[in-house]
Amino acid sequence: MSSVIQVRVDDELKNKSDLLFKSLGTDTTTAIRIFLTQALATNGFPFEIRRNDDIYRPLTENEILDKLAASRTHAEQGIYRDADDVLSDVRAKYGI
Repeated sequence: MSSVIQVRVDDELKNKSDLLFKSLGTDTTTAIRIFLTQALATNGFPFEIRRNDDIYRPLTENEILDKLAASRTHAEQGIYRDADDVLSDVRAKYGI
């Protein structure tokens, strides 16, 4: 006997997952079965999940002023990146 699991995901996530798993020689359904099997084998998520709360820590006024000063110094030295280049890199890295 088998059960059906239905999960709603964004179309783009589904399409990208399908392409990834196809390139790995399998399909998304099989990948989900592998995930569930490994979760049972490891008695948890089959990969590390952790929070990095530090990135959400609010900055103090002095920390903000220090970062602004460093940014100004870098700009004066010609050490900066064009915002369009940064966005392009982010989009390429995260597939957005």
